[in-house]
Amino acid sequence: MRGPVADPLYSFGSFVFDARTGTLTRDNVPVKLSGRQPHLLALFLSRAGALVSHAELVAAAWGNVATSPNSLEQAISQLRKVIACSPGIPSIVNVHGHGYRFVLEVTRILRREAQYTLDELLAPHRAFLEGRAALDTLEQGAIARARSVFEQQTSLVPDEAWAHVGLANACALQFETTRAQLPPDTASLALAFEHAQQACQLNPRYGEAWATLGFVLERVGRRDDGVAALRRAVSLESDNWRHHLRLSAASWGEERLREARRTLALMSGQPMAHWLAASVLVARQAHDEAAQELRMALEASDGEAGASAFSGIAVHWLLGLLTLAAGDTAGALGHFECELAHEGSGHLYARECAANSWYATGAARFHAGDQAGAVAAFREAVLRVPAHPLARAALGESPLTPLSPVDAAITAAVGRAARGDDDAAALEAFALEQALADAAPGNAGWLLSVEPMLRVWSRSDVWAGARMRSRRRAA
Repeated sequence: MRGPVADPLYSFGSFVFDARTGTLTRDNVPVKLSGRQPHLLALFLSRAGALVSHAELVAAAWGNVATSPNSLEQAISQLRKVIACSPGIPSIVNVHGHGYRFVLEVTRILRREAQYTLDELLAPHRAFLEGRAALDTLEQGAIARARSVFEQQTSLVPDEAWAHVGLANACALQFETTRAQLPPDTASLALAFEHAQQACQLNPRYGEAWATLGFVLERVGRRDDGVAALRRAVSLESDNWRHHLRLSAASWGEERLREARRTLALMSGQPMAHWLAASVLVARQAHDEAAQELRMALEASDGEAGASAFSGIAVHWLLGLLTLAAGDTAGALGHFECELAHEGSGHLYARECAANSWYATGAARFHAGDQAGAVAAFREAVLRVPAHPLARAALGESPLTPLSPVDAAITAAVGRAARGDDDAAALEAFALEQALADAAPGNAGWLLSVEPMLRVWSRSDVWAGARMRSRRRAA
């Protein structure tokens, strides 16, 4: 965090500007600054007498937000009016075609530690810790509160990377709470990207900044760039288990498995790391090993006190799919019920996991001959996630959003299975095999071996090619 000496007071004319808080007074009376004015004034005063370019002013006041030359001119014109000292005496002059210069005499007053109370010195650190703790719960209300905290901190200490990291994480997680909704909160995701980039620019050696940027890049669809940023975070802070966990989540195959193991070496019993390892093992069709990872995740979750970002959310759902594939329908339904019990926890992924569990429950009931129960369960899934493509297909309804070729092939196959059109299974299996062959590297189709409507485990002759493709992609 920036020390007090780096936060001067500036005096010019009858004005005093506090660079730490962005507040301006005239003869000890507060003067209101709005919009971009505090950022512009801080830069002008720090460079008093020197030419400040248009680009520097835009970067200081607008960051990465696109703006027009006219916006800068208007902002400076308004600032001139606020800080006018005497009629006819300019404060900021325009050097045509080059930039602006602050021409009033400025006195810089450095603070002493004695000017700060202990609470003032600790407040930013306390805000960061409290905000991080709120984010770690992955509880939707806590995420919203953390965002408010970090918005305040970025205003108070705009040059501190940690404040932008906190706000980027809060915004990214707010997007995550809506990713299954129509429409998702892409504005929060864009804001997360902006602040994550700014944090990396402010402190390129800060691993947390690169880890946050990597998480956001993966979410905006730039997976390769996201993985690269996360690898950089790991290289900067190799003993931070959070970086390894995020790299595991963003990557696939052997890298995901390796980073999950490294996370567990640094943070033993981390449930999410076990889940991530299990996902690769499912794709590799090593079902017994995957189930063992998930049981270890449940053991770790049972030992936690209260809600946690790294609780057993989604564990019962995936373990239920493995149990169903092993032929134990009653045991699978028990796991799905356990997953549904998390729905009221407020966890940002709880509703999505509940929808997946209802879909899997519907598939189990469908194959048990309970058509009415299956339809009711599929409708529960759609009630929670209206765009759920598999539940909609099982109900004979069309997708609400565009699907990747792999997801489209699986969805089409589920729709045929729900209609009892087994003769078309070979055609859909071939389409999926081709889609998996053409898909970019990643986890597309990783659940194929435990897909509850398709039950590919019972039709090895038809699905062998697609299963082989899925397994190879997880190598």
